[in-house]
Amino acid sequence: MFARDSDIVELDGPPAFDYGEKVISRKNVRNDGTFQGREIGDVLVKKGDVGYVKSIGTFLQQFYIYGIDFVDRGYVVGMKGRELRSLDAPSPGPYDEDDALHFDEEETVR
Repeated sequence: MFARDSDIVELDGPPAFDYGEKVISRKNVRNDGTFQGREIGDVLVKKGDVGYVKSIGTFLQQFYIYGIDFVDRGYVVGMKGRELRSLDAPSPGPYDEDDALHFDEEETVR
């Protein structure tokens, strides 16, 4: 048995972001060992890093996972929608409860 992040099933609706959309990270993301070439615990993405949606997949038949191309960092990291904010189409929605200048303080291990 495993614990889910929430009872929400994002897959009941369309993805929050489109291919090529410019997004900003709302959290620091650390390597949990699944990102090859980097040590466990290394920061892969910092809050405020900007990237572009390169792919859209799913996880646990519950969440959309967005492959974000962080061009300045030179790699793609899979992230959940709640970890991102659109810079192309900022609008009220399930992931926009914060002011654009405030980001979640917690880190995500990826």
